Amino acid sequence: MADTVRLTTTAKSAGCAAKLSPSILEAVLKRMPPPTDPNLLVGFETSDDAAVYRLTDDVAIVQTVDFFTPIVDDPGLFGQVTAANSLSDIYAMGGKPISALTIIAFPASQPPEVMEQILRGGLVKMDEAGCSVVGGHSIRDDELKFGYAVTGVVHPKKFWRNVGARPGDKLILTKPVGTGVISTALKQDKAADAWVEASTASMITLNRKAADVLHAVESRGNGAQPLHAVTDVTGFGVLGHSREMAIGSGVSLIIDHMRVGYLPGAIEAARGGFLSGGLANNRNFLEGCAQFAPNVKEEFRSLLLDPQTSGGLLVSIAPSVASSAIAEFERHGIPARIIGDVVTKRPPLIEVV
Repeated sequence: MADTVRLTTTAKSAGCAAKLSPSILEAVLKRMPPPTDPNLLVGFETSDDAAVYRLTDDVAIVQTVDFFTPIVDDPGLFGQVTAANSLSDIYAMGGKPISALTIIAFPASQPPEVMEQILRGGLVKMDEAGCSVVGGHSIRDDELKFGYAVTGVVHPKKFWRNVGARPGDKLILTKPVGTGVISTALKQDKAADAWVEASTASMITLNRKAADVLHAVESRGNGAQPLHAVTDVTGFGVLGHSREMAIGSGVSLIIDHMRVGYLPGAIEAARGGFLSGGLANNRNFLEGCAQFAPNVKEEFRSLLLDPQTSGGLLVSIAPSVASSAIAEFERHGIPARIIGDVVTKRPPLIEVV
């Protein structure tokens, strides 16, 4: 019986679209009192991927939490996607995940086998990451939700941030985009099997290898830091996370939409109008920040705004090492691409050509 249980009903729910509007989140956080603890090295002030708290001169912890409703029908794969997504924030900060706490809201209408498969799927990815699941919290809820609070470690002087991009840098994105539109098509029973397979394969791929490549590039810097800003692309889409990087770094970005990688079926899904509520939120949030060249077709505009689940790392990297970094990614089977440039701050904040 456990092998045949599906999440078809719950997969019709909001999924990534349920993510809080970035404009609401930003407005609320601006009203929060700033933290005063000197050991808090990264808080919420720059919308970074995770918090960093110094324990000693040599050790800091990285903390993050993420959970959402199903975006695939298979319970085990949903667990894997959720774990990979939760771990991504740790990798984006340059950290090593060490422990995780499970968060699950489970409907009384679902059989226990569904929960078991979700948890087992999550453990597959946590084990792959070398991260121990040490406990968690569960509640009854009419809508299934699953995720993790993850803790990692990093040197307090060697973590990465989503700010610090410099004019002249190249922008690298390590995964193709389109998980949101494909998930929306799936919920409407309009997604081809090949689309779903490719999207799921991307979502369950840890950003661990990509982060390892970046660490290797960093170690060859001979004292110079070639990685100037790193973030992962998730619910706010390529342009939303680019906005955070640009604002926090005091720069502008130029993104070439033809150099971005797109998942199989993503362009077709976007052309078919399978756009989530989260994409609409991102579009409203980016109004006035991003400018599209006339040649950028509507489907590509949508894909750059598309909320991603377990997306790739977006990196602002010194131009002198960008090509060698891409070659290193290719050697490790990572589909990274140079997608744009960092320029001196000017209007528009983000230009898509």
